[in-house]
Amino acid sequence: MCYFEQTRWSCGYWKWGNFREQCNKEYRTGETCGLKLVYDTSLQHGVCKICDQLTKKDRRVRKMYEDIARWQREGNRRATIEKTQSDIMDIQTQMQELWTNHENKLQSLC
Repeated sequence: MCYFEQTRWSCGYWKWGNFREQCNKEYRTGETCGLKLVYDTSLQHGVCKICDQLTKKDRRVRKMYEDIARWQREGNRRATIEKTQSDIMDIQTQMQELWTNHENKLQSLC
């Protein structure tokens, strides 16, 4: 039951911070008992790193869709369109993994 700082963002994501106080169960200096309790929570305004990455990837995908539409109007860009569509699928897979990790962290206990 050692105490740690906690950081929480407006999106609900959180992470453990620095060690703050040792509990009575652990007698060795500098060691922790393994059970983490919240000493203090600092609220961060804005979104977490994962949400920021998701926003960037979403903007990139939207730009790729706009590029594909423009290339289809122009013609003679079949290989470029196919490559970009493949890239979109890869990025969307990465976005799904990021979102799953984010949601799992939100549902886990502190």
